[in-house]
Amino acid sequence: MKKLIAILVALSVVTILTAASCGGSGGSGGTGADTGVHMGESTFLQPSVTISKGSSLNLIDDVPVLHIIGNGSWVNNVTKPAREPGAPVVNNLQFNAAGQSMAVGPFNTSGTFHLYCSVHLNMNLTVISPGSFVFGSAIPFISSNLAG
Repeated sequence: MKKLIAILVALSVVTILTAASCGGSGGSGGTGADTGVHMGESTFLQPSVTISKGSSLNLIDDVPVLHIIGNGSWVNNVTKPAREPGAPVVNNLQFNAAGQSMAVGPFNTSGTFHLYCSVHLNMNLTVISPGSFVFGSAIPFISSNLAG
């Protein structure tokens, strides 16, 4: 009976982790080149995005307004240009046409990275690239703790 419970728990963990790893391109996450973040007149339309390690981010301008994107952020109404270790270099990436898009990346390092528009006060984007999870790595732990 304990083995059956361990198997059911292990299958449940795999199912949950598989479902959790499937992100779309909208909302707060996505994977691969399909992960897009739209820019409005003076904001990123979502303040943060989670992408897979090794993926790139597609920035999309929805309006014919100038945006100049770089590494860093606005802090207390002051620009703070800064590049986190492992972040791709983003230096004066310029947008000025509706529908214009450019890829940023790849984000090959796990971490939290910041991009901002130097033209628009407090226009910040947080990019989160979590570490890798090896499927099945939790199953031996669960099985060994349930058996016995």
